[in-house]
Amino acid sequence: MHDIKLIRDNRDLFVAALARRPAYAEEAAKSAAEILELDTKWREAKTSFEQHRARQNEASRAIGQAKAKKDEAGAKALLDEVASLKAAIQADQEHERQYDEQLRAKLAVLPNLPAADVPSGASENDNVEVAARRYGSATRLPFKAKEHFELGEALGMMDFERAGKVSGARFVYLKAGLARLERALGMFMLDVQTSNGYTEVTTPLLVREHAMYGTSQLPKFKEDLFVAASGSAVTTVKTTIAQAQAGETVDENMEAPFFLIPTAEVPLTNLVREDILEEGALPMRVTAWTPCFRAEAGAAGRDTRGMIRQHQFSKVELVSITTPEQSEAEHERMTDCAQDILKRLELPHRVVTLCTGDMGFSAQKTYDIEVWLPGQDRYREISSCSNCGEFQARRMNARYRPKDGKGTRFLHTLNGSGLAVGRTLIAVMENYQEADGSIRVPDALLPYMGGVTKISKP
Repeated sequence: MHDIKLIRDNRDLFVAALARRPAYAEEAAKSAAEILELDTKWREAKTSFEQHRARQNEASRAIGQAKAKKDEAGAKALLDEVASLKAAIQADQEHERQYDEQLRAKLAVLPNLPAADVPSGASENDNVEVAARRYGSATRLPFKAKEHFELGEALGMMDFERAGKVSGARFVYLKAGLARLERALGMFMLDVQTSNGYTEVTTPLLVREHAMYGTSQLPKFKEDLFVAASGSAVTTVKTTIAQAQAGETVDENMEAPFFLIPTAEVPLTNLVREDILEEGALPMRVTAWTPCFRAEAGAAGRDTRGMIRQHQFSKVELVSITTPEQSEAEHERMTDCAQDILKRLELPHRVVTLCTGDMGFSAQKTYDIEVWLPGQDRYREISSCSNCGEFQARRMNARYRPKDGKGTRFLHTLNGSGLAVGRTLIAVMENYQEADGSIRVPDALLPYMGGVTKISKP
């Protein structure tokens, strides 16, 4: 959510920054104009309310004085005025509420403003590599590299067909050695990230709409979410989503549905919603290994085979809550922690700074980590680490109290994958494959594999 005062006081700067996002370039000025018009109407309604309320209080006091003087005509006139003021005050309050809701709805669908050092661009082709963060060189095998699904199906441990019969496209059964390898990766990642200073958290997998709104999945990306409802709540799903899309609070008397989390970013970041932390408790670093659920699984026809884009996958998420002064350094640190996993697994990878046209809705700056996949002969994204600034904190009303004790400020929130477990499994399979189709277990995972050093077909 954007600070309306910032838009009001720095309209041209806001428009210029928003226009750096290609999807909003043409509408930036119009959006700012609409927002400021609603802001003006809201402030006028608020001022009118205050003036009418002040006059009502003044007239109410004058009634007593008129009655004391036995001025019946004067008292009656004042009573009539108070009655009309009451109606005017109610109208002012209704106008104020309506303009406030409309203003919030407009602000809720505008993305975060890119940081000044984010490269401008239209697509992933304009992302810029951070050369100093590149690790290793592309794996070149002495035989034709296979893709992960070829390896998994040949081993009899990756079954898309049976998963399709049960759940439809973009699901998979993992079995035997590959199931254990995936579990080993998740445990390994949690152990590494907790040693890196993140506190492990077990989170809810189902959340209410306000949690999704807080981290910006709603209202903009409702089509990407899975909704879970039971009993009478089934009939309220469409109503709830419509209210969330409009930036409204769901009627508390309705049995609202749950949303399945698209990432643990949602429950982890919402740990601080409507809270005021002490500066001395920051930075706050938390991590969780959870299933993730996404209805949107990429562009139509892209990555239709294999595990790259699934409706259900698991991920170890990293979330940091910090002060504005610390957030840039925390962003670099978080990216280091995500890279740490790949370095320990000895997987070649690179890091790119996302351009304005490829960056996520709530991010002001994002680093993508891309791992080398020999089977695809290309780098593929395995982690995104984003600094969201105060964008999410404003939506959650999450603040902190500075050490000097003077008022409160909005927190800065950051999130990143540390890592996507399924994609890391893919990277291990393709980089550690043998000519006979077996897969060597990386040294870092041996303590988690119960003596298994190679995954082979039974």
